[in-house]
Amino acid sequence: MTEPNPDDFEMRRLESLSNTIFGVAMTLLAYDLPKAGQFKGVPGWTDLYQLYAARLSGLVLSFIIAGVFWFSHHSRLVRQPYGSRNVVIINLLFLLSIILLPVTNGLYSSYNQSSAVAVLYGLHLTSIASLNAGLWWLVRRDDQQHHPAFVGAVVPVLVFLPGTLVAMFAPQYALYLWFLAFGGLFVRRFIQMSPTDPD
Repeated sequence: MTEPNPDDFEMRRLESLSNTIFGVAMTLLAYDLPKAGQFKGVPGWTDLYQLYAARLSGLVLSFIIAGVFWFSHHSRLVRQPYGSRNVVIINLLFLLSIILLPVTNGLYSSYNQSSAVAVLYGLHLTSIASLNAGLWWLVRRDDQQHHPAFVGAVVPVLVFLPGTLVAMFAPQYALYLWFLAFGGLFVRRFIQMSPTDPD
């Protein structure tokens, strides 16, 4: 095992920062939810559904996305205990994209019928997935054993992009396509369970 470069950054320090960022971002997803409703009189079930159904679906999608990427991020840090300055900068950009998730989620939850807002949200999801896949590519470049994790990280990119195209013309349906991005978890598990080809 080669000794780490003394100029490299210990990624465990980045892990502590990322825990805080993910925790705050995932909590802020629900921050404005109670403030969204203003009812005339006492609200009924229909009123609650009309006001909160779209907001809750957006919140659930964003929370699951953040959770999946949190898991992927920590799995990656375990496999990459040290990183160069460039790797750390890309990780920080990835964390910045997570910080912005409550902002785009709030917009999408309030204006999910707007194609402009849905496309903005889709582009944000795509950027998160792309940064994650790029970071996994760097890990795979150094260690070929993590091929399933890299493939699993690419799947959300391949789903978010066409979902964003759908959002241009039919924003009300893009949400359902974006949920398919979590198929990357199953693809990764399927690849890991598949027998390797004999040399």
